[in-house]
Formats: sequence, C-alpha cells, structure tokens
Amino acid sequence: MADSPNPIQVQKYLGGIDYPASKDDIVSAAEAAGADEDVLGALRNIDDKQYDAPTAVSEQLGS
Repeated sequence: MADSPNPIQVQKYLGGIDYPASKDDIVSAAEAAGADEDVLGALRNIDDKQYDAPTAVSEQLGS
C-alpha cells in the first residue's frame, strides 16, 4: 500500500468542517474540496466514529 498522505495535506481538504464530525462528514467534506484518491482512501479507512477535532483525524491517519 502507498504511504499515508501527510496529515497537513489531509487537513487542507478539511477546512471549514464543524467538529464534532462523523467519518462520513469528513469524507464528504474532503470529496467536496477536491481531495485526491490517496487522501480519500486514507479517510475512508479511519474508524467510523465522531471526531472532536482535526487532531483526532490526524491521529487516526497516523496509526
């Protein structure tokens, strides 16, 4: 599998999200922002739960 996208790269597609946000909200926001398939693939693989801040998303991507 390819390297995970850089968390900073991912966060640029998640600007404007109101937290807490669900996995579906996060993936939808990234799609709407024009995220590439590497970013979308990584976000589709995060745990299906509520995220209370952008750092929580980044932590999931790093694990």
